[in-house]
Amino acid sequence: MNTPIKQLALAGMLLAMLGTAQAETLRFGMDGNYPPFTRQGADGNLQGFDVDIAQALCQAMQVTCQIVPQDWDGLIPGLNANKYDAILSSMSITAERKKAVDFTNKYYHVPARMIAKVGTSIGAKDFNGKRIGVLRASTQEKYARDVWGRNGASIVVYGKAPEAFLDLKSGRVDGVFVTSEVGDQDFIQTKQGVGYAFVGAPITDARYFGEGAGIAVKKGNAGLVQRLNQAISQIRNNGSYGKIQKKYFSADIFGD
Repeated sequence: MNTPIKQLALAGMLLAMLGTAQAETLRFGMDGNYPPFTRQGADGNLQGFDVDIAQALCQAMQVTCQIVPQDWDGLIPGLNANKYDAILSSMSITAERKKAVDFTNKYYHVPARMIAKVGTSIGAKDFNGKRIGVLRASTQEKYARDVWGRNGASIVVYGKAPEAFLDLKSGRVDGVFVTSEVGDQDFIQTKQGVGYAFVGAPITDARYFGEGAGIAVKKGNAGLVQRLNQAISQIRNNGSYGKIQKKYFSADIFGD
């Protein structure tokens, strides 16, 4: 016959096993080539602002966090194929994307900027006959095609932002149109960026860049949207968001 102590120990083990079996895992799809928001670390795992935000949200929701790497142009197809539960990858909340996915509230909002040689003008016709690099399937690609592409520029798409910066430095493109913080930290502030700068004013046209970056979930998953919105508010209020932001940025990126 089992002693009371053994019975209690057995009960504890069973409860622990049951808790483990029922623990919820929230899977986030992310493109890993968008520093400082995401990049591949020396250990092969993704790291960056988006990764830290995902971890903080999972902690607030009391779930296990899993990061699933996915190239940018495959993020929405991957979500719809159930490869992950949500996309947390600096995805702008736009009317066009809302046709395919549902979004949470924003978790940051920064402008797009053109990077080119110092002194370059970026009026609608200034890139006539020149080449502009953009990330494939990005809001920057749509804007660049409508503004500069219609006025004689060639729009060159890349699967990874660092590849566009390499081509800018080598002269294969004349400008790269990208999220400001990505261009600043991954190019302008590096040795590669000497002689290059943000040119023209920050661009925030809501018709293209929407309301900021949000977390995308499958259409109709209102329950997950609500839980994520609550978690975003929680990490904003408890200081977790601020600590993560200071780790990567010198200024507030949440926006108004």
